[in-house]
Amino acid sequence: MDIPYKIYLTEEEMPKAWYNIKADMKEQHEPFINPATGKPCTKEDLLPVFCEELVDQELNTTDRFIEIPEEIRNFYRMYRPSPVVRAYCLEKALGTPAKIFYKYEGSNTSGSHKLNSAAAQVYYAKKQGITKLTTETGAGQWGTALSMACAYFGVDLTVYMVKSSSQQKPYRKAVMETYGAKVIPSPSDTTEVGRKILAEDPDSPGSLGCAISEAVETAVKTENCRYVLGSVLDHVLLHQSVIGLEAKTALEKYGIYPDIVIGCAGGGSNLGGLMAAFMADKLQGKKAPKFIAAEPLSCPSLSRGKYAYDFGDTGRITPLLKMYTLGSGFMPAPNYAGGLRYHGMSPIVSKLYHDGYIDEVRAEEQRRVFEAATLFARVEGTLPAPESSHAIRVAIDEALKCKETGEEKVILFGLSGTGFFDMSAYASYLDGTMTDYVPTDEELAASFAKLPQVG
Repeated sequence: MDIPYKIYLTEEEMPKAWYNIKADMKEQHEPFINPATGKPCTKEDLLPVFCEELVDQELNTTDRFIEIPEEIRNFYRMYRPSPVVRAYCLEKALGTPAKIFYKYEGSNTSGSHKLNSAAAQVYYAKKQGITKLTTETGAGQWGTALSMACAYFGVDLTVYMVKSSSQQKPYRKAVMETYGAKVIPSPSDTTEVGRKILAEDPDSPGSLGCAISEAVETAVKTENCRYVLGSVLDHVLLHQSVIGLEAKTALEKYGIYPDIVIGCAGGGSNLGGLMAAFMADKLQGKKAPKFIAAEPLSCPSLSRGKYAYDFGDTGRITPLLKMYTLGSGFMPAPNYAGGLRYHGMSPIVSKLYHDGYIDEVRAEEQRRVFEAATLFARVEGTLPAPESSHAIRVAIDEALKCKETGEEKVILFGLSGTGFFDMSAYASYLDGTMTDYVPTDEELAASFAKLPQVG
């Protein structure tokens, strides 16, 4: 059967429920710890920060599928289902016998997969009667997506944007403001934690951990306000499961099952969402792909981090999460162009990797990443985001291995977003000024030494 360039589902075939991977996991990840009590977080501990329905989803370990409310499915219909694309032109350019597919999540104004969870989280906030939300954003995709969802549902939004990213991507800020959000470069002088960080380092480029601290502090000090997060947490990966569910159904139409699934990994939302439906097969003892996480060499939480309890933020005010972490005080180099800047990794992704269900992690140098991105753009016609380009790099490397061995493997990767707001990074690659800073063992050791002691 001929495989088209783009495989679409019908609206009727779109998922009507999210897949909760925790219901199939042999062992759950360790519970969040309340740093004030040293005990596992209860629902009541989390309610001052998060919306109630999201807390229930976060703690749900038994329901395999959770219904997507009709209001959210109606929102999804504006840009979903998204296509699975056969990368025929890339295959030809590489001269590989491999069959390369990618799930394209960039066909909405936010330019990324982030809208899948943004719509859900804002819907539940509105349903609860919450009138204000706060969040952080790195490269700006999550902030843009949340701005869109807040405009649609009529909820006020304040976004703390990593300072180095806000300087590199001023148009992201303009898009968020177009949708009505208030955008503040982080660290800022608007919060206690921001002022503390600036006092220690007035030139701090910021990090996602820092921006999270400011967003959480603002949420708990503001009346009828909650904090929402675009990655890492279990309920975010739940919402992103639509990516893998759609991809699996689309490929099944043509009798295709991937040998390799590749996702970029920063906080875990894209990788977790793409692999979820296929990971279900592995957890149930069925045939399953090889899973590869692609992360930046500049912020290598899975490949060089510690599997330990750590704060989710630089200000050390969040619950403690058991995850692969570089330490909550770790600051990625400001010359790193992508949004995969978080010091830790999703507890679900961390547990699956620790227990051997995720097969491999590749930490990629950004010049090799942009080499792959440029090739992809030239032959496939889509300009990829730097984050997604980490997965493209690994997919190309795997396809070239197939060229050497003659194997006709099926490769699926996530193209989680577009790169139209990342042109300064592309320019630095093209003019030869792009560099990488790789953390030294000594720097990481100093960061690990500050990890909280739990149990």
